[in-house]
Amino acid sequence: MKPVKITEGVYSLRVNHFNRHQFDSLIPLPEGTSYNAYLVKGAEKTALLDSADPEKAEVLFSYLKEEKKIDYIVSHHAEQDHSGSIPQVLARYPQAKVVTNPKCKEFLMTHLHLPADKFIEVKDGETLSLGGKTLEFLYMPWVHWPETMVTYLREEKCLFSCDFFGSHLATGELFSEAHQVYVPMKRYYAEIMMPFRSNIKNHLEKLAKYDISFIAPSHGPVHNDAKFIMDIYKDWAVSEPHNKVLVAYISMHGSTYLLVNRLISRLQEAGVCVEKINLDQFDEGRVAMALVDAATVVIGTPTVLTGPHPKAVYAAHLANLLRPKTKFVSVVGSFGWGGRAVETIAGLIPNLKAEVLKPVMVKGLPTEADLKQVDELAALIVEKHKGFRSGS
Repeated sequence: MKPVKITEGVYSLRVNHFNRHQFDSLIPLPEGTSYNAYLVKGAEKTALLDSADPEKAEVLFSYLKEEKKIDYIVSHHAEQDHSGSIPQVLARYPQAKVVTNPKCKEFLMTHLHLPADKFIEVKDGETLSLGGKTLEFLYMPWVHWPETMVTYLREEKCLFSCDFFGSHLATGELFSEAHQVYVPMKRYYAEIMMPFRSNIKNHLEKLAKYDISFIAPSHGPVHNDAKFIMDIYKDWAVSEPHNKVLVAYISMHGSTYLLVNRLISRLQEAGVCVEKINLDQFDEGRVAMALVDAATVVIGTPTVLTGPHPKAVYAAHLANLLRPKTKFVSVVGSFGWGGRAVETIAGLIPNLKAEVLKPVMVKGLPTEADLKQVDELAALIVEKHKGFRSGS
């Protein structure tokens, strides 16, 4: 493997992992992922930015086989998919120093047992010259760990953004294409970044002061259309939600299914975009992506014993963890003899800060009177959505 040139003195050392199917034993990876390291070569010094997951360290070293000397290893983030091969890099290049912030240093010493004397600590805004190449370090805490930082290469206007603007996408293409990267980026944002929307808003404002030609993230392809990437992040993290409803449901004997279909029909007739997800085949990423834009979330659940179906519980718990900008929530479903499904769901989503619209819980097979309640809920949602823009 040979390093791939991005721009003058800047090289990609992307390690693709095409057949990885899950991240953190939780997140589905339908398109694999990559672990991206970068080389920046100045007239005097060479810096390696991040490393690779230890499972793929041999691929990283195949890129480095002709590299005689590395002076600095910049560590943006201590999570092992980025930092895990640093001990092996230091073993091969013992003169190298790890450049990072104090919090990341602490984490690397804890997780990788790196000795304190191998570090150079940098402050927010501090620079490091490689000889004609100036690295500026910018703190970006809580994207998505507290120690994260990014690096801006002044001369080439290149932002090495770590997880920020990343995508779980294994590809042989150096640069991203909008049609190819949009969905993987949205999935990545939804699953990993969305809980930190307020931090992302502040970081986008901080980066707006910089002239950026390239964004080189730690996962997925390099972006050479920085404006497109910044704009979609502003839409996801900052803008108001869309005129869209997520209906996540599961049905055991068909009653909840009838309620869900009636609700969706009425909403669509009124021009509301609806994403219908059957929780029987749970895809965390698909639910997370739908949460990014949805102004309203409706959970459809039958009653199991006295509470909601476990898969509906999981969906509500996931929404609570991801903290989307959802404005309204409701529940539709059925029960056999009684229960507290609505109260349980409501108690699972305190982080949503959303208005709870009157739920529709019916006993047994829905009657026409029950379906009229669904129509009323749909009409209320339509009224609440006035002013929200269309979008998918």
